[in-house]
Amino acid sequence: MTEKLTITTERVDDIPVLLSQAKKMGVPDLLDRHFRSHGNWEGTSLGWTMTVWLIHILSEGDHRLNQAQDWVAQRLRTLQMSTGQAVRALEWSDDRLGIGLDALSDDDKWQAFERDLNRRTMRVYNLQRSRVRVDSTTASGYWTVTEDGRFQFGHSKDHRPDLPQLKVMLSALDPLGMPLVTQVVSGERADDPLYIPAIQQVSASLDEHGLLYIGDCKMAAIGTRAFIQAQKDYYLCPLSDKQMPKELLAVYLTPVWQEEQELTEVRRAGLDGEVETLASGYEQSVVLSQEIDGQTVSWNERRLVIRSQQHAKASEEALRTRLNKARTQLAQLNTPKQGKERPKDAERMRTAALAVLKRHRVDGLFQLTVDEQVQERTVRAYGGRPDRIETKRLVTLQAAVDEQAVQKTVRWFGWRVYATNHPGETLSLQEAVFAYREEYLVERGFGRLKGKPLSLTPMYLQSDTRATGLIHLLSIGLRILTLIEHQVRTGLAERQEKLAGLYAGNPKRTTQRPTAEALLKAFKGIYLSTITIGDQLHYHVTPLSALHEKILSLLDYPVDIYSQLAREFPGPAG
Repeated sequence: MTEKLTITTERVDDIPVLLSQAKKMGVPDLLDRHFRSHGNWEGTSLGWTMTVWLIHILSEGDHRLNQAQDWVAQRLRTLQMSTGQAVRALEWSDDRLGIGLDALSDDDKWQAFERDLNRRTMRVYNLQRSRVRVDSTTASGYWTVTEDGRFQFGHSKDHRPDLPQLKVMLSALDPLGMPLVTQVVSGERADDPLYIPAIQQVSASLDEHGLLYIGDCKMAAIGTRAFIQAQKDYYLCPLSDKQMPKELLAVYLTPVWQEEQELTEVRRAGLDGEVETLASGYEQSVVLSQEIDGQTVSWNERRLVIRSQQHAKASEEALRTRLNKARTQLAQLNTPKQGKERPKDAERMRTAALAVLKRHRVDGLFQLTVDEQVQERTVRAYGGRPDRIETKRLVTLQAAVDEQAVQKTVRWFGWRVYATNHPGETLSLQEAVFAYREEYLVERGFGRLKGKPLSLTPMYLQSDTRATGLIHLLSIGLRILTLIEHQVRTGLAERQEKLAGLYAGNPKRTTQRPTAEALLKAFKGIYLSTITIGDQLHYHVTPLSALHEKILSLLDYPVDIYSQLAREFPGPAG
């Protein structure tokens, strides 16, 4: 008798890599330690339940609760063998995941969890901690606003002021961009008061001072700078127009304009090896004093007066474009258009011209001359009427760019004053410019958090509590991505090698700085096949390529995390 042959397959893809990373960081154990499940919780622990769901989110780019159970059901053996847990699909129902999010929303327990996670990560990966970047973003959605809820209307960084939002404050370790502290607050909150609590949490989490905190001008409030000084840390941030009014900036720039102040050039080699000048500037020192908790704190602050070459060039090009558009529209005032009358007198012409300048933001940059002439013409007699003289006013506008005024405007472009209390011996002007220019690292983290693969927006949750828990969970995912990327890039640099095969259509293209997304995508298309012949079970995993083995080697993971899927398994999946 011919024995029946049955073959089933399940997608493995990047699941073993992501789970290995989560286990190395201790995520499931730490979640179980800090977030206790209630007495009715059965089966897989809360820590493993939320970890597996996070792997689903990272692998699929979808945080919807109702998608997880089917995903688990289609990958039971992969998940059982990779986690060592008796995985049952029903344990990833949306109700159960919602309970997990409720648990993760507890701010006090979350702070304790982050503290332990940070300390373990620092120890396991031997990460250097000297700079922390602090910034915020918003997540908006079609939510119901309640009086005490976190969904509120406020200044939207998503350019959707019509939608309620919540705010996420992220403190990230440079140069990885790895989150250290994640805070979720209501959407109407201003950024300025959020920096001190964030810095306090970082200090408690790392149990260390002497760190350099880098932020934008909202971190530059004098109270925040004084607090950082008082707790023996450092800051680097630009001063806002309020803190550095134009009159004071003019005092700093006048010696530069008069060529009395020598500037230091900030240079860096480009990808082609050519050295380019990024910025130039100089520094001054001021003594500041501020009262903190009843005590007066005094310190020396370095003011770095910096001009960005690229920003100055872009600003001048934008100004020239506006000048050309204004000149064209000013000329059109002299040309009558169908259905639109020309200004009939000098006052109306000048008013129309000034409106054009204001619209293009070039006020005071044109020399305007309005001529008004009276023209006479003889109208010959007709119909019994005698000849008569008819007069007509002709108003013309002459507009020329005031190049001297333009140059006075252009000389302001690109200048910004940065403040720091860090000693110049260990943070030079050039190093400070480079440090601040790495701001894209935290912005990149926000991009990952809100887009793929973490997919925070659009958010499909209507509960404040569960939205908070989800953001906490996704911040763990952001840590996983940044550490995968860090390990591979560090390994390639140490080996002085490059990685090929990550780019579709160009297999020979190499890189020494691959992204986590590209690395994980390389594992797409790996399958586990279960072959049933009568009463016998056989398993087969798609063979790993040389690229796969190279990535696993750089991550310090054995190929066994895939080959183990084909080993004997003690019992069927439930």
